[in-house]
Amino acid sequence: MHFRDKMLGLGLALLFLLTFFLPSKASETLNGAGSTFVYPILSKWAYDFQKVSGVKINYQSIGSGGGIRQITERTIHFGASDMPLTPQELKSKKLLQFPIVIGGVVLAYNLPELRGKSLILDGETICGVYLGKIKSWDDPKIRALNPGIALPSRPITPVFRSDGSGTTALFTHYLSEVCKDWAKEVGFGTSVKFKTGLSGKGNEGVANYVKRTPYSIGYVEYAYAVQNKLSIALLKNRAGNVVAPDVNTFKEAASSANLDPKNHFYAWITNAPGKNAYPITGLVFILLAEEKKDINKKVVKFFDWVLTNGDNQALSLQYVPLPKDLKDKVRSYWKANGLY
Repeated sequence: MHFRDKMLGLGLALLFLLTFFLPSKASETLNGAGSTFVYPILSKWAYDFQKVSGVKINYQSIGSGGGIRQITERTIHFGASDMPLTPQELKSKKLLQFPIVIGGVVLAYNLPELRGKSLILDGETICGVYLGKIKSWDDPKIRALNPGIALPSRPITPVFRSDGSGTTALFTHYLSEVCKDWAKEVGFGTSVKFKTGLSGKGNEGVANYVKRTPYSIGYVEYAYAVQNKLSIALLKNRAGNVVAPDVNTFKEAASSANLDPKNHFYAWITNAPGKNAYPITGLVFILLAEEKKDINKKVVKFFDWVLTNGDNQALSLQYVPLPKDLKDKVRSYWKANGLY
């Protein structure tokens, strides 16, 4: 064998060893956890990002409460929450926070008698149902909102989240704004003590309960209701108009938000003003450990790709992409924190 052939063989053997035994960038994994609200779109973004970058996003849909806890404990690279943390909470936990997408919480129901007719609800009736004060589907308050619809005289089964949930935080924050009894007796947060009903884990669990339980009602992120082909209530908003959940009504609700990078974008957009604003709209926030500069830069690369390339995927699943001015604010926030 010629010397050149020997060297070629040695080179190929070395290349084999490097390929199979040394770590490669393609095998890099970023671990996140939290919001089930955002899971349908985040999993889509993660799949597409891995195809173009080789970086795997391993996201566990465990609820916003779990995401906040795990990023606080530094057991993941990023958390996702539909409940914004206050600047004071972020400071105490040494976290950074920025929004990534907008979505809505809907009231899904299982009423066989309606046969495709849309049910109308408002804050007062939803509050009454979840406080256990409105017990039957033919209650006068529900009938008054739905003239001409024959509502069944059947008990209502409310369904709520068993786990720490940003969806619950959005839902209960809305009820606290529109219902004094709710604010006084229950309040808002990722976990609250519900007065009545059945509990399901994750948006998936609530959607499944509603789907298989006649005469039930439950609050879920919009994409889960659509994917499970559930009936969705129309809601009377702050302006007194009846609106359906969709990209446009979510966008109008979000347009009123004061999202200031100096306050880590802390804002609620439930019960927002606006003629066609959907009343239970929220932002999904990403949480980072502020001292993890190197890993945060890698996480930010993913979310920068999302802001650049992810709008169409978001719209296809009925989420609202961040408007351009808010994207610019998010990138400025990353720069200010040495991540971009």
